Amino acid sequence: MNLRTLLSTPESIVAAFVLLATLWGTSFVAIEAGLHYFPPLLFAGVRYAIAGAIVLGFAAVMSGRTVPRGRDEWLGVAVAGAFVIAAYHGLLYVGELHITGAVAAVVVSLSPVLTATFAALLLPNERLGPFEIGGFALGILGVIVIADPMEAGLGSSALLGVALAFAGAAAFSLGAVLLRPLRTDLPIAALQGWAMVSGAGMLLVGAALLGESPAAIVWNATSIASLSYLTLLSGVVAFLIYFALLDEVGPSQLHLVGYAEPVVAAVGSWALLGSLIEAEAIIGFVAILAGFLVLERHEIAAYVGVDEPAWAR
Repeated sequence: MNLRTLLSTPESIVAAFVLLATLWGTSFVAIEAGLHYFPPLLFAGVRYAIAGAIVLGFAAVMSGRTVPRGRDEWLGVAVAGAFVIAAYHGLLYVGELHITGAVAAVVVSLSPVLTATFAALLLPNERLGPFEIGGFALGILGVIVIADPMEAGLGSSALLGVALAFAGAAAFSLGAVLLRPLRTDLPIAALQGWAMVSGAGMLLVGAALLGESPAAIVWNATSIASLSYLTLLSGVVAFLIYFALLDEVGPSQLHLVGYAEPVVAAVGSWALLGSLIEAEAIIGFVAILAGFLVLERHEIAAYVGVDEPAWAR
């Protein structure tokens, strides 16, 4: 059965949205748990090598065309693999060596703000006006509050973790914007599958260059559960739900899932690992969310069916 046929009612769309937020929110906690047993780049590389192969198999069954054609499609695979998979996850996984998964999720929730900002700077039909600048500033303010440099000190491990997670979010957002002019009729599942496989290759090369060895992996119930969850549920299942929702509701509304993820990550981090998120992270998250609402005010107003005041246009 095609997954999209299951999203035929508003209730099913909401359920899919909640499930996606749950799977992706808990992935930050699963990464945090798995990093006790895996070197970071090797961990991410193995995860996406397996997930990419499964997604490509799904694409072959569901769409028939899985092999990219022409310069734009191969370039799209390279951009998605390098930025959305390799750079984002490599930086995130290394960052989570220094901060909790819940804090990492809050920092990564800046991605929609960064995406809108990069789009305004790089794409011809977008604009960067006072509201866009203000929304970006609110998002950056949120990250600064989370980093808390006055207390942590410039050399602190936590500040390094926040910086790495922020760089990962920026890489993800830049990749998403660079992909827009390269989109063709290549099925998105095929594009994502190839991106996962190519990104996994880059991560594994990076792991080798940094001296990460498979011998350093500790195989036990926790490490196997973490890798399995990230690969099959947060990886394959979540991305298939994402593809279906993307077709059904569009990217602007789907961005909102990024703001449910930190809530799920905070609850999961407390329930499974006993970690509590600090007040600074909550305040920073509110600032990031405010920045997103400012940047996406047109789409939100259109979705709820209200007219924007002239000063907000």
